[in-house]
This record gives sequence, C-alpha cells and structure tokens, in this order.
Amino acid sequence: MDSTQQNVQPISPSNEKNEATPAIGGGLPVIEYWAEHTLSLEGPKLWKTLLHNSACLSCSWGTGGQKGGFTNEEGEKLQRCMKSVESISAELKPAVPMQVFEQRSIDQLQQLTSMEADQLGRLGYPMILREKTSYYERVSWEEIYQIAEAAFRKQPERVASYSSGRSSNEAAFLLQLMMRTLGSNNLADCSDLCHAPSTTGLNKMFGTRTSIVSLENLKKADCVVLAGSNPSYNQPRLMNELIKLRDRGGKVIIINPIMEIGLVKFGSPAFPVKSLIPGSEIASLYLQPIPGSDTALFVGIQKSLIEQGLAQENYLCAYTEGWEAVVEQAISTSWETITATCGVSQPEIEAAATIIGTSKGVVFAWAMGITQQKNSVDNVYSIANTALLSGNVGKEGAGVMPVRGHSNVQGFGSMGVTVDLKKEIQKTLEALLGRSLSSVKGYNTRSLIEAADAGKVDTLICLGGNLYGANPDSAQAKRALGNIDTIIYVATKPNLGHFHGLAKVNTIVIPVLNRFENPYKTTVESGNNFVRFNDPGETHLKDADLIPEVMFLTELAHRIHGNDPVDWRRLQDTKYVRQLIAQTIPGFEKMAAIDETNEEFTIGGRIISEPHFPTPSGKATMFITPLPTLSLPTVKEFGVPESTQGIVVALMTGRSYSQHNTVVYKIDDKYRGMPHRNCILMNQSDAEQAGLHAHQRVTVQGNVGKLEQVEVIYGSVRPGSALMFYPEVNVIFHPEIETRSGTPAYKRVPVLVHA
Repeated sequence: MDSTQQNVQPISPSNEKNEATPAIGGGLPVIEYWAEHTLSLEGPKLWKTLLHNSACLSCSWGTGGQKGGFTNEEGEKLQRCMKSVESISAELKPAVPMQVFEQRSIDQLQQLTSMEADQLGRLGYPMILREKTSYYERVSWEEIYQIAEAAFRKQPERVASYSSGRSSNEAAFLLQLMMRTLGSNNLADCSDLCHAPSTTGLNKMFGTRTSIVSLENLKKADCVVLAGSNPSYNQPRLMNELIKLRDRGGKVIIINPIMEIGLVKFGSPAFPVKSLIPGSEIASLYLQPIPGSDTALFVGIQKSLIEQGLAQENYLCAYTEGWEAVVEQAISTSWETITATCGVSQPEIEAAATIIGTSKGVVFAWAMGITQQKNSVDNVYSIANTALLSGNVGKEGAGVMPVRGHSNVQGFGSMGVTVDLKKEIQKTLEALLGRSLSSVKGYNTRSLIEAADAGKVDTLICLGGNLYGANPDSAQAKRALGNIDTIIYVATKPNLGHFHGLAKVNTIVIPVLNRFENPYKTTVESGNNFVRFNDPGETHLKDADLIPEVMFLTELAHRIHGNDPVDWRRLQDTKYVRQLIAQTIPGFEKMAAIDETNEEFTIGGRIISEPHFPTPSGKATMFITPLPTLSLPTVKEFGVPESTQGIVVALMTGRSYSQHNTVVYKIDDKYRGMPHRNCILMNQSDAEQAGLHAHQRVTVQGNVGKLEQVEVIYGSVRPGSALMFYPEVNVIFHPEIETRSGTPAYKRVPVLVHA
C-alpha cells in the first residue's frame, strides 16, 4: 500500500477553512490560557488543586488520583489539559451572595445565558423557591429535610432521580440504594442522552457495557478509527495518544461530517519541542459522511475488507456468532447504495479498509456523532462488526472504545444508576437489602420528561447535571418540570436548570462540596475502566453553608427509611460505602481494601485481551445493520410560503471549543471561526444555493421553534449539513428517539435556514 493511498483526502465535501480558523488545534493559545490563569491572583489556589490527589473534574480521560494531579494511570506526567483548568477555575470562584438571588426575580435570572449563570460563582447557601413566589430565599436544613421527606413518601413510581458524572461513585451508590429501597427504579442519568446506545449495543454483542480497551492496550495499537468524536475539543488528553501513535508509524482514520482542525493537526503542550508550535499530524485519512449514515459507511468498509481478502474468516468462525448474515449483507449491498447513502466515495472507503485490514492492531473509538442518531445502536453494531470482521477484538492493541464525556459518568452506570440494572447487581442488592427490588420499569431521561409532561411525577432529585438544559425541546422540558411538585437540585454551581426547570410547589437548591473539597475519600471511574482514589480536601468557601453530598443523601435516606434495611447514617463513612460497593458490584472487589492499600485498579472483567467474551456462549454476537433511509423535509413542510428563500439541511448540535456539557466558558469558538453562540456553520455551496452569504443574519427553524438573527459562518462541513451550539439550539426541535436506548437524535435535526 503506497502512501498516497493511505492519505486519501475527502473527494466531494469542502475541506476549506474559513478565514478565522487557526492552522492547528491546541498550540500556543493553550499555553497562553494556562499562563493567564496560573499566574493570576487565583494561581496559588489553582495550582494547589491541580496538584491535589483527586481525579480531574472534566472528561473521563482526565488524570489524577493517588499518582498525582498531573499523572495518568500509566504514570505519565504532564497530562492535564485546558479543560481541567477551565473546570477548576470555575469551582474556585467565590460564593454567590445570597442577595443576588433575593434581589433578582426568576424572570431576571431567566434572562441569563449559560455562561452568565456559571460566572455568578459557587452556590454557597441552601435556598428555596416557593409556590407563587418570584424570588429564591435562604432556607434551613431542617426545613429542607422535612419537605424532602414528605416528597419522597409519595408513591415510588412517582418519585425519580436524575444525575450527572460530576459526583463520586460513593454518592452514586447511595443514590441508587436509596431509590431502590424506596421501590423506585426511576434512575435517569445524563448518559441516557449520550452513550446509552454504546452500553446497549456492546452488552448485546460482547456481554460488557464499556470500553474493552485499557490505556496500556491503546498504546500498542497501530491504527485508531475515530468516528463521530472530537477529542481535540472534549478529551484533549486522548490527543496525546494519537500523536504518539502517529509518531510510531501508526494511522488514524477520522470519520466526521465536519473537518475539525484539531483532528487534522494538533499542537500538544505535552510535547513542547516536536508538537506544540508546529503541530502534529493527526488524520491519516479523513472521511466526511452524511450525518446519520455511519452504518452504511461501515458496511462499505466491511464489503471492501471482504473484497480485498482482508476479512478474518477463521477468527469469525472460532469466536463469533451470527457472522454469516453480516458478511452476506456486506457482499449483497451494492457499492452504489453504500456510497449514495453515506456520501463517501468507494475509493475513500477502500482506502480505509486497506489501512484497517493491514494494521496489526486497530482500536475503534466513537462518541456522540455515532450515538445521538435515530439508528445509533445499529451504528455501534456496525463499528463492532467491522472490528470483529477484521479480527480486532480480543488481542493486544485492538478493541472497541466508546469515548466517554463527563469525568465519572461511567462510574454512575457501574454503581447501578441506570434503568437497565445488571442481573448480577440486582441479585447482590436484593441480598443486601433483604427484599426483592421493584420490577416496574424505570424512567430514563427522555421518558422521565415525557412522564412529567403527562403529570406522572411528583418528586425529583437531581444529583448534579442540568436536566432542563440537556434536553431537546426546551419548552417541553420546562413545562414538564413545572408539573412536578418538588424538585431538589444538588449542585456546586448555578445553571439554567435552576432558573427554568422550576417545580410546581417547591424548588430547592442544595449547595455541595466538589470532588477536591470533600472531607472524606471518594472514588471515580475513567472511561477506560480505571478507578481513581481521591484524597480529602477543603473548600475555600469559609463563610458559606455547604454540605458534602454523601452527608445529604444519607441523612435524607435515614429520614425516609429509618435504619431499614441498612444503617443509613453509618454510610456517611465512605469507607463503609466502599465495603458495600465491593460486596455488591462485580469487578469492584478491590474496593474493599483500597483504604488500606491506596491501590487504584482496573475494574475486573472489563478489558478483553483474549477472544473470549462474557456471553453465554463465550463468543461475540454479530448483528446485521440495516442501512438508514435518509431524507430531509421540503421547505413547504416547515409551514412557510413556498417562495421562501432558504435551504433545508441536517443540523448537528455540538459543543463549542470552550464548553463542558451545558456549561459555557467562552462565547466564541476559535477552532471553527465562530465568533459567538448564535451562529450556524454551513458549507459555502449550500449557503450560496439558498442565496445566502457569509455573516448574513438568518432564521433557523426546526419542528417546534426557531432562532432568529443567526449568523451564517462558512466552514468545513459537508454539503447538506450544518452545526449549531447546544444547549441554545435545543429550543427549536423535538427529536426522533432511538427506541432501544432512549437516546435522542441530536446529530441529525432537519432545519430550514432562510433569509
């Protein structure tokens, strides 16, 4: 295979940057940001936190724990990124004076943007918004417990929780234990909106719900296929691994409808001489499919592997089931159908297949571009089918690796915060509690909103996160939450959910200590199944009235349940919680001794280095993946006059460069050349076809709303698609839902863009 074939560039989509886009991602601006913050007045506190033995607050690829704040699980140094500084800096702000909430009405607070809400500071005092009032007021802890106890005594199926990955494993375990003891399985989680299709698909195929690749194993790969993921924005530490892979002669195949500059070339501060200023080449091959067409693209790669004689039939026969139908689908599907569906040419697909088929070890990685689609579980199947067809599962330097977002979002699922509880955990929890768990199916995040909208939820506790802001169809989310009698928000910072997601009777905001402030030790789990152990810390908010979240949950559980079936107040000792985790959660047995050994560990049974799988047969199960039928509505279907000058495109919602989940740190996106949040990134040919031009202000209309005065920005997005920022764009669409996982299709939203 010659080098030109390995470096085929996209043929049809535009790959031209706009004038504001930098030449590389990362680079000197990252150093400038670090200097600005670490050399400022907040510098000493920032450095103290960065060096604290606790896991990074940002993504699940973060560092920290007992090896030190800058050190990863392999002992490598200089592994902090700008995202971690952003998140820590936000947590080091002073407490918001109570007068701010007492003097600003809800109407005024609702005018704040996400960034303005975050910049208010830390939540420092418990507060309540009562029925028919317009101002938050400070409230005593005793009244909070009285209101909460009464609220949790409602019928179990009318009590729900929602959570994010901000908290610890210990808090997650307590939350689900409290809810399941109550008789409720309504344990919605932010992962329902992102990687639920990954857990659904991987569980069906491999009998495991997480990445099967460790960091050590990733370092032995000589090819990474990265689909629908942008770690240059969201998990910068992963970029270091891609740089090292390219340095050792490996290949990186990027699959993304947008030509993200950080995935083309990235300058990492971890390699100051060879990478920081010149930048390191990342993509060996960059494919830009039509949004939502990834299944077709991977079936095409499978077809080419077979045609090139690179499919591993002996491997399939020995270690998989259902492979014959998958091979038959790939063979019988015509190239014309494949290329027309995905918009990627046959030569490009063949180049990808050649790289995959001739590499010694390939890791297939993906994120929300794959999972936030109407056919997202099929997308995951198609990626894993390709890995199996090429023999790249269950060997050194190979496997499948969903790239997780929030720092402990995977840990929450491991602790049982899910509506799809593993049978093994159900059995151990029932033994612990001495009773059967409820068999009533719980609400995931989308079904929770639908149930609340129908008046079926009385009480909701939110452990972190922004349920209002994370959900599509903002009007429905606001209306649904407004039907709930009591909502309790447990958080460290104010967010838009505290101002828009208001209960019918009582909205309570509980200020809690963050990960590096807790007075006790806690654990979190990385996206690659590594458990980190966090040291105790202290808060800079000396005059505030905060509480450790474990203390709040255990006291609430005690008020609801008494001493039945466990001594809830004893669970304020997180060491005891870890004993119960070791006893009830498979793979966490080493948690029992972690307080004595300080030994962080990789969760047992997760990393698959041999082609034997935790399925009934010991084999991986393969599934055929129907190609999606992709179409867009006509201009007329948006209810506007046929004479309207505009174009219908497939909109992808996404984060900006300086954003973490729904929290926005800066209004611009320098990587994409987008100067503010009210922009739409479009292909120049699409805009000109509609008679639009760069920087023109337009209306973007979805199926439930529209945004006006949106600025058109030309960018390297494939024709027929566009990008806008979440959560602001959530207001315009009610999404299609992937029925097996419950995840909304944020990455293919039909919208009309018109003058």
